[in-house]
Amino acid sequence: MKKQIVILGSTGSIGTQALQVIEEQSDLFEVYAITANNSAELLVEQARKFHPEVVVIANPDKYSFVKESLQDLPIKVFAGSQSIAEVAEMEPVDIVLTAMVGYAGLLPTIHALKAGKTIALANKETMVVAGDLVCDLSKKHKSAILPVDSEHSAIFQCLAGELSPIEKIILTASGGPFRGKDRNFLEHVTPADALKHPNWSMGAKITIDSASMMNKGFEVIEAKWLFDVRPDQIVPVVHPQSLIHSMVQFEDGSVKAQMGLPDMKLPIQYAFTYPERVKTNYPRIDFFQCKDMTFEEPDMKVFRNLAFAFYALDKGGNMPCILNAANEVVVAAFLHEKIGFLQMSDVIEQTMQRVSFIKKPTYEDYVATDAEARKVASSLV
Repeated sequence: MKKQIVILGSTGSIGTQALQVIEEQSDLFEVYAITANNSAELLVEQARKFHPEVVVIANPDKYSFVKESLQDLPIKVFAGSQSIAEVAEMEPVDIVLTAMVGYAGLLPTIHALKAGKTIALANKETMVVAGDLVCDLSKKHKSAILPVDSEHSAIFQCLAGELSPIEKIILTASGGPFRGKDRNFLEHVTPADALKHPNWSMGAKITIDSASMMNKGFEVIEAKWLFDVRPDQIVPVVHPQSLIHSMVQFEDGSVKAQMGLPDMKLPIQYAFTYPERVKTNYPRIDFFQCKDMTFEEPDMKVFRNLAFAFYALDKGGNMPCILNAANEVVVAAFLHEKIGFLQMSDVIEQTMQRVSFIKKPTYEDYVATDAEARKVASSLV
């Protein structure tokens, strides 16, 4: 039986690569449903190629276009965020790949967990916003969460077969396009500059997060919840070559590293096939061409977002939710050239100071916190 896969966010960078993985391993996987926020044309193109049972467009204004474009095919078409949540819990589904961008990924992930689905997690904001809630649901409903982020997949792979406790997680970062730059340089960078990532091809939002080091901050928070470690056990390290995707240090001092070329199809496929590995023809590392592998300490005084993430993790409660909401607002503002690169951190810091803190939030508290933080951050922008 082929595994039935739902791709939440099929038109984004992870979603399109996941469809390539399914196409390459068509004897193992089948697309049950695909969803998109606004990219109706690409969603229709994907539906005509992969013939899923269900297609969902989040934007209701695009529903008529998608419905009419697929009327000659036996595909069910729905619209709205609630429909995305509902498709994640449908009975035939085996794996839900959460590749949506930002806070929007939380609700469908909760629905999928409650339905006992396996989650292939590419939406790190889900763990940032409500890691405690998500982990509790995973345990309660025996729903596996398999990481798709290259760093967390690397850690997951390093832990396979290990019974010994983790001493440290060494979370690698490329450093992004502004590695080694000072605040004077960053004062004048443009969105076009920030979107030029040296190693990875990603969507706009995550590429800006990488440039500001917020992406690494989110990954620190995600690692805490996925691997049940303390914040002081997570060490971010800048590794510009992006060949080592992360490492785990054990109590005896031994360190295991997972390596590979910067290609997201590998962690996507591993999440789909776990615990097995399936042969691919992806490019391999040529170690004779690897002249350098270097490691640097991240500069948290210049890239303050990474420090904010550690603060939010230490503070706990709804503080990471505040951090995420403020970041989504400032990234959108920066991409539209409403604020400068360094101003993003200023707005995030002020938002974290102003929004109501809740030590033990419920799901409803997270929803209210997200709304309040967005309002505060938008007013500061």
